[in-house]
Amino acid sequence: MTSPDRLQQLETQLRDPALNKRIESLNQLAQVESALAIPILQRLTAEKDVGLRRIAVMGLGNHRTAQSFEVLQDLLDNEADSNIQAEAANSIFEFGNDAIPLLENLFTRSDSWLVKQTIVSLMIESGNPAALHRIITHALQDSIQTVKEAGILGFIRLWGTEFQADALAQITQLTQDPYWRNRWRATTALQTCTDPQAKALLLKMQEDEHFRVVAAALEVLNSGTVPPQDML
Repeated sequence: MTSPDRLQQLETQLRDPALNKRIESLNQLAQVESALAIPILQRLTAEKDVGLRRIAVMGLGNHRTAQSFEVLQDLLDNEADSNIQAEAANSIFEFGNDAIPLLENLFTRSDSWLVKQTIVSLMIESGNPAALHRIITHALQDSIQTVKEAGILGFIRLWGTEFQADALAQITQLTQDPYWRNRWRATTALQTCTDPQAKALLLKMQEDEHFRVVAAALEVLNSGTVPPQDML
């Protein structure tokens, strides 16, 4: 068991102004018994220093216990700084499917582009098509353009899943969107889609009025990831 003196040393080093020393201590604390490490990290989450709170949140992801999950959940609910909330989202994501409902809930009540885009990115990597589909649905209705675009690009991970038909229907609508950035992202999202409808949409987008949309359509068509013409 780690000695009290060693624990005090690690906590002191975590508070060091030098970031490299904080990171080194954080890595060492990851090897300490969770029952001893988590109280140290929990104390740091209450500090005014944003850097200390962020380090603490990163460290909690190294200890996947009910206690650390509870601390992270509290941060998702009550932390005012969006950078810390986004980091808490990253850390609690390490707990797997138990974190999905919490992240979805945070997405719907947050007004931070950083938090929302972080959650979209996490859902894209989750391997959970149903959760990703739900987040994309929310993202497409979001007032923050970058969040909406992140959601559109998330369709890439829905090809070949049970949500492909709905994804294609939504992409089809987006290729007709008045705003060129939405048409551009929708065109890019068609990469790796092997449904013949994707080729038809891409051929249409070659005629778009905006050069970035046209370039995206040509790039996807030339990548060889869509069906050949004779499959249409």
